[in-house]
Amino acid sequence: MSTRSAKAGPNPYKDGINAAIDLFHRRWTMRILWELRSGPVNFRALQTACAEVSSSVLNVRLAELREARLVEHASGEGYSLTRWGQELLAAMEPLVLWAGRWQKSQRKP
Repeated sequence: MSTRSAKAGPNPYKDGINAAIDLFHRRWTMRILWELRSGPVNFRALQTACAEVSSSVLNVRLAELREARLVEHASGEGYSLTRWGQELLAAMEPLVLWAGRWQKSQRKP
């Protein structure tokens, strides 16, 4: 994974949240995780779901997510969330609910 941890040694972070922020701030990372929420998706279907992502960026992000143990790949099935990836999406549920309320508030009457 092309993160600071690869350059700075085994664990340059004082806490897990900084490691997570470092991973999640990369473009398309959260979108890819979100698109895997319903089960395995093959590469082409995932690329289509993430409409603007190039195949090279998608490959890099998937490699990073596999290295972080949030995503796994099974031949014939495609990419899916690991137990850690599923826990992450469960932890994001309050954010998903907040985002829905916020989006509604942005609509002009």
